[in-house]
Amino acid sequence: MKINEKNTAITVNSLNLWYGDNHSLKDVSIDIHNNQITAIIGASGCGKSSFLRCLNRMNDLIDNIKIDGEIIIKNKNIYDKDVDECAVRKYVGMVFQQPNPFPKSIYNNVAYAPIKHLMVKKGSACDDLVEESLQKANLWDEVKDKLHSPGTALSGGQQQRLCIARTIAIKPNIILMDEPTSALDPISTEKIEALMLELKQEYTIIIVTHNMQQASRVADYTVFFHLGDLVEYDKTKNIFLNPHQQQTEDYITGRFG
Repeated sequence: MKINEKNTAITVNSLNLWYGDNHSLKDVSIDIHNNQITAIIGASGCGKSSFLRCLNRMNDLIDNIKIDGEIIIKNKNIYDKDVDECAVRKYVGMVFQQPNPFPKSIYNNVAYAPIKHLMVKKGSACDDLVEESLQKANLWDEVKDKLHSPGTALSGGQQQRLCIARTIAIKPNIILMDEPTSALDPISTEKIEALMLELKQEYTIIIVTHNMQQASRVADYTVFFHLGDLVEYDKTKNIFLNPHQQQTEDYITGRFG
């Protein structure tokens, strides 16, 4: 399903995915727009996270998987043979469901990947990048006096914002979030949602969520998947107030899922 806007970050054409004999994504076509938040909703097992992982080739790490179709980013199909999947994952960052800080200091959680990718060297430039990334993740004021303490010692909500800072540090253009608040308390969830609304000024954000209220609060566009099919894609207010497909209405109103 396409929404005709010129400002497109990702174009997906006829995407199919199989886990062994299980056809998990079925001929998905969609345009995802720059500097917008797109929420992906649907019942468990409908293909939401599988689709999300296709967008930065995380599914390459899974055995017995087959993918065909195109995902076009910057005028290039990221599944072409000459594309480096590590470069894709640098351009398309990922934040996971469970906060997963490295067993390193807060500082080194943020600095590790930029140093590894030769973006910066240790020293003042790295210090500035760490501070900038933590500022953008709205975490700097809470951790600036304990940068060399373990990242794992932070609260769950702080750990997730640290993971967002770690993602921001490698200068992606697109950030994927797979249920980033499902393990968090309501106050931490509110902070992450507010952060997403700030970050979309600089990044394109795609979020998988089971929380209908969250999708309605933060997303500009919403995608509804059911059993591997993309059933409906529209502006969020239309999905929730005036869906075109009966399946979408049934899911939104809690008749299944």
